[in-house]
Amino acid sequence: MEETDVVVIGAGQAGLSSAYFLRRLGLEPVVLDAADGPGGAWRHRSPTLTMDKLHGIFDLPGVRRDPEADGRRPAAEVVPASYAAYERRMGLGVLRPVTVSTVAPGPRDRLLVTAGPAGPHAGRVWAARAVVNATGTWTRPYWPYYPGARDFRGRQLHYAAYRGPEEFAGRRVVVVGGGHSAAHVLSELAGVAAATLWVTRRRPVIREDDFGEEARREAVARVEARVRAGLPPQSVVSVTGLGHTPVVREARAKGALERLPMFARITPYGVAWADGHEEPADTIVWATGFRSALDHLAPLHLRRPGGGIAVDGTRVPAEPRVQLVGYGPSASTVGANRAGRTAARNVHRLLTGAAPDTPADTLTAQVP
Repeated sequence: MEETDVVVIGAGQAGLSSAYFLRRLGLEPVVLDAADGPGGAWRHRSPTLTMDKLHGIFDLPGVRRDPEADGRRPAAEVVPASYAAYERRMGLGVLRPVTVSTVAPGPRDRLLVTAGPAGPHAGRVWAARAVVNATGTWTRPYWPYYPGARDFRGRQLHYAAYRGPEEFAGRRVVVVGGGHSAAHVLSELAGVAAATLWVTRRRPVIREDDFGEEARREAVARVEARVRAGLPPQSVVSVTGLGHTPVVREARAKGALERLPMFARITPYGVAWADGHEEPADTIVWATGFRSALDHLAPLHLRRPGGGIAVDGTRVPAEPRVQLVGYGPSASTVGANRAGRTAARNVHRLLTGAAPDTPADTLTAQVP
């Protein structure tokens, strides 16, 4: 058992942001990451998702990125490389691969963070005074169930496994989901697949404005209200709508954004609606989002009757030693840096007894 002040679980944007601000406040976090290299979820994105297609990527705190420098390079290459450089530059010393199996109450007001049985750090236990959880969502793709799914003779895949349009040439593809992931797939398959069909549960709203700071704050506040009440967080795009981004513009120009309401069932050779209408399909792409990867926190019994974890900012009122970043409003790049800063402030106050009006409240990122 290794004693430490704070453990950060996850080294994506939210985790690295938290570690950066913790160090600014004089704390030295142990940072654990399940992947075998830097980059978080970006490591697993489709190679066709290039930097100029992204609808939003925010700098890590303390650095500035040239948004025009990478252009047509895949985000799955550019972002992990920038994260690796950031870890070196900031001296974060991330331990990987470490899959945390449990976070549980321990002796002397400590939380025991236990590594799983595999990998070079198998079985290690850190006894921490505080934990910042930044495990994100990518490892838990969400597949909704519809009757007939098991009898479908074609192929079904989640957006997490999408690697580009070539393998869908000549196929009839149904794309399910109302977010930017669906728009990305539609923008590339139109003109390559034999046919594309876009279906969503709710009628999508495509924003024609630039979605400025005020609109972002309003969207984050609406998601925060749900998680404060202990309800499962909504996706940010369900609140913000689809931005007028490069992939949305491309999909619209190709005529691929003609949306149909959600089908009622899946047939062996397609999909069908309650009114009897059917459409043939060879492939279904589920661009239906992800759920938070929080199973390792189960020993803390944090979930509320509503199914979610009640969070005030990033602090879990039921267990103040735990901060959740990359959850709810900070589950996108829009809120990740702000969440990291908030989590660091909360941990600093918890461990030092600092009053709310200490310099931690004016904490800002500094460019080295």
